[in-house]
Amino acid sequence: MLPNATLRDVLRLYRNGELSEGETLAAIEGLRIEMVEGMARIDAGRSVRCGMPEVVLAEGKDPATLAEIMVTHLAAAGRCIATRVSPEHVEAVKARIGSSDIRMEYREAARAFVLATGSAPEPRGGVVAVITAGTSDIRVAEEVRLIAEEMGCEVRTAYDVGVAGIHRLFTALKALIPAHVFVVAAGREGTLPSIVAGLVDRPVIGVPVSTGYGYMGGGEAALASMLQSCSVLGVVNIDAGFTAGAFAAQIANLVAEHE
Repeated sequence: MLPNATLRDVLRLYRNGELSEGETLAAIEGLRIEMVEGMARIDAGRSVRCGMPEVVLAEGKDPATLAEIMVTHLAAAGRCIATRVSPEHVEAVKARIGSSDIRMEYREAARAFVLATGSAPEPRGGVVAVITAGTSDIRVAEEVRLIAEEMGCEVRTAYDVGVAGIHRLFTALKALIPAHVFVVAAGREGTLPSIVAGLVDRPVIGVPVSTGYGYMGGGEAALASMLQSCSVLGVVNIDAGFTAGAFAAQIANLVAEHE
């Protein structure tokens, strides 16, 4: 399949016998765009094309606009996720869906919700471990958890095991060792991901969290620390729970397929 293929490319490949009918249908589905007039272009084919759900960032969006985007996406995909939601966003979406058969799962800790008309994601075998340094990092960790679960992973967690009481980490790791990949969220000086990466033989993804204050506060010190890690560590942007969760799930599911 051509990278960034257009519909014309897909049809040409089918005509030349390079794609089967099923492959062609999947490719066309992966190119679908749904329009919310005057507001948004929804990538309805992302799950087919990339293997991950389309997630709507609620932050900065008018609540009524978010509600229209979510309902349009739900009609196209049967399931959709909104992150960084406010109570006003939640209420606007509840009012928009009314008494319909749309199910809404609101995860307050993750500041996110899922709308669905179909079944839950099928398990794909991947196991993701999510660790936080402190309780202030849980909001980002729960976003990681939601995305990984929506991509069919089992998620195991260990929260509040940071370096201020490092002995807490060692017992917590025992239950997490079967994981295919670790996601470690930490604010302040952001040391914990480097320590975990030096203890396990699995990929580790560090998520700097916007906790901390003073010089290089707001996650900047944590990001700098993770980028300078002497352990082998992948790093995403500050508070990027969606990115970390999706990346971890891709790794875990790929490993599970080959076990």
